[in-house]
Amino acid sequence: MKKHLTILSAILITLFSLNAKAQDDKPVAKSYLTFMGGTSIPLGSFASTNYSDNSSGYAKKGATFGLDGAVYIYKNLAIGATFSFQDQGELSQADAQNLANGYNTSFNKNQASVTTENRYHNLNLMAGPQYSFLYKNFTFDVRADAGVIKSSSTPSLIIVFDYSANSGSTYNQLSSGSTVFAYGGSFGFRYTLSDSWDAGIRVNYVTSSGFTIDNTGGDAGTVGRFQTKLPINEIQTTIGMTLKF
Repeated sequence: MKKHLTILSAILITLFSLNAKAQDDKPVAKSYLTFMGGTSIPLGSFASTNYSDNSSGYAKKGATFGLDGAVYIYKNLAIGATFSFQDQGELSQADAQNLANGYNTSFNKNQASVTTENRYHNLNLMAGPQYSFLYKNFTFDVRADAGVIKSSSTPSLIIVFDYSANSGSTYNQLSSGSTVFAYGGSFGFRYTLSDSWDAGIRVNYVTSSGFTIDNTGGDAGTVGRFQTKLPINEIQTTIGMTLKF
């Protein structure tokens, strides 16, 4: 009996040792910080140039750059966060003419002119749970997140209506400095260059009900375009270098 217990104990110890070795050999995700840059692509009404849609943003494809990171709290489960800057361009001369033509038609004026200033500049701070899948030299990251978008500027408009040779009126759509709630998700993959460095690609989706837009000089909403809310929808595609720790 004692001999049998000794053999059984030896078998269990051997199996435990093999299992422990297998666990040790299994790749483990490391916390990381990525320096990233790429393109921010507006979607939906944010990119629309439809005068008749008050949510149209006339936003353009532009640059984005920032930091992305994650801290692993249990195996391959992490809390990830992204801090980034976006430039979604400015209204072009063709956009200004598109708006002027629309206002002129809506109000039946002798002439309407639109002057634009400022660009779409904003900061995103997003965070949420992330899970990473490791396969050979690749790490695939999937994340759902939420946070805020802080606008530092949006295009402002000066709309001038010319009633006759001697009279006219002006109203202004002001640049927004709103901070709004946003949510989205991301997917990316990283290729291992060394124990400390990865290189990768990431696609990030962000959406928000949008910035509050203030206007002065009167309410044109009963007749023509009058924007008070600017919904945000965008996809960011970036490449980055990742430091693991």
